[in-house]
Amino acid sequence: MRTYWMQTPRLGFSRWQPQDGALAQQLWGDSRVTRFLCVSGRFSPEQVSQRLCSEIKSQQDDGVQYWPVFALESGELAGCCGLHRFDEDGWELGAHFLPQYWGRGICSEAARAVMDYAFEQLGLRGISAGHHPGNERSRRLITRLGFCYVGDVYYPPTGLLHPSYRKTAPALERKGGQL
Repeated sequence: MRTYWMQTPRLGFSRWQPQDGALAQQLWGDSRVTRFLCVSGRFSPEQVSQRLCSEIKSQQDDGVQYWPVFALESGELAGCCGLHRFDEDGWELGAHFLPQYWGRGICSEAARAVMDYAFEQLGLRGISAGHHPGNERSRRLITRLGFCYVGDVYYPPTGLLHPSYRKTAPALERKGGQL
């Protein structure tokens, strides 16, 4: 049974472990999930394994990852949502969910929980987010979450410019961006 370090009404957040290869394959082995993540639109089994290792290393190095998210009702993997280092000074919110969880508000629920954690527990001053230029669902979610467009950023895995967004911590928004 999985243990959850954070929960929402419908979701439990866990941490990727080396033995999670089958779960990683279930998520990142699904081309409907990865179609906007790389040039080919699908990850090979080796790329899925590399992604799992990358998430585990991110947790070890930075204390964050795109955490695996489980539906509390069924215990099934729904997807992943979390943070990665964006650059030396910033962090990026990201999420990948299985198609059966699309359109149910699950990704929004997970992203809001991660944002709350980032601002309230980690004390981050802001978070970035981006999406593939063809992913309209992600664009709508990012703007609904209160992110503001800041420009396009080259994303090497797709070879494209991806729209990039920024959200300031709510406490800073109230103070006009100043502490």
